Amino acid sequence: ARALTPQTAETDAIRFLVGTQSLRYDNQIHIIDFDDENNIINKNVLLHQVGEIWHISTSPADKGVLATCYNKTSDTKVMTCAAVWRMPKELESGSHESPDDSSSNTQTLELLCHLDNTAHGNMACVMWEPMGDGKKIISLADNNILLWDLQESSTKAVLSSSAALEGKGQLKFTSGRWSPHHNCTQIATANDTTVRGWDTRSMRQIYCIENAHGQLVRDLDFNPNKQYYLASCGDDCKVKFWDTRNVTEPVKTLEEHSHWVWNVRYNHSHDQLILTGSSDSRVILSNMVSISSEPFGHMVDDDELSDQEDQHQEEKIKEPLQDSVIATYEEHEDSVYAVEWSSADPWLFASLSYDGRLVINRVPRALKYHILL
Repeated sequence: ARALTPQTAETDAIRFLVGTQSLRYDNQIHIIDFDDENNIINKNVLLHQVGEIWHISTSPADKGVLATCYNKTSDTKVMTCAAVWRMPKELESGSHESPDDSSSNTQTLELLCHLDNTAHGNMACVMWEPMGDGKKIISLADNNILLWDLQESSTKAVLSSSAALEGKGQLKFTSGRWSPHHNCTQIATANDTTVRGWDTRSMRQIYCIENAHGQLVRDLDFNPNKQYYLASCGDDCKVKFWDTRNVTEPVKTLEEHSHWVWNVRYNHSHDQLILTGSSDSRVILSNMVSISSEPFGHMVDDDELSDQEDQHQEEKIKEPLQDSVIATYEEHEDSVYAVEWSSADPWLFASLSYDGRLVINRVPRALKYHILL
């Protein structure tokens, strides 16, 4: 498996969706519900009968709707296509009790519409408008950015605008993210070693970070609470943080992984917490306080500090903020292709490795209270 996503519209129950990559059997989407109080994982399986799943994303507005990018073999060619699906009604929300033997009642996804890419090439990913009503999505296909409007209860996708990468060589997007800022009018894309920003209204490029990484850029994520801040990661084993108003130099660089970094994710509530997953089989949780929207120490009021005893407290606050690696998780034995935060619990995250192992972890309690208190 490579594809993992939280169920974005579900904010009460802890739920993740995983897409499989089996060559021999029908592929599946596993709905993973984590029961926090009893520490139990419940699983429901949906059949995805069209091919191995490379990417999965969920509607921000409708719990039952998701999109997948999958491989389709026709004649001798393999194409990566994309489609929007609906899960069965009874599985839409994450709070139900799952039966003991969930393997016996496998259900099938209902196809809502295909994102027709015959003219545009292989689909790399599908992004939903973050704050939207679930009707706008962007897909990246080879060197094309395609903006779709899902009309008539999502059963028809109309291509409303598009843009193409110009230039020499085989230009192909690897991934993209839709910014939650600027009224959702900006996206960032990665192709080769370059990161670009686009305005979704004019479909024009607004910034370009050439050679953002020494090798292929694998993933991007926007800081949810601090506009202009963007994280990127890639095959040079690095994670970089950018201010898109000045793209000549990264604001910070992390060099903790020893192989390709496939995934970088900001925590939605506390943007100093950064998750990364890599083919070195490790998941790393970093605390990037210095570039977060709520650096420690800014809460302390001068009046509260009394005499001598608190003098060193005051000095401590004036020290520069320390970024650090909080924890390295080594439960995986294979490349970690995806890491995601839960959309319901800000202290919980999941990671997925190629061998199909899904691991759910928490932010260490001491750090959680340090941030909250």
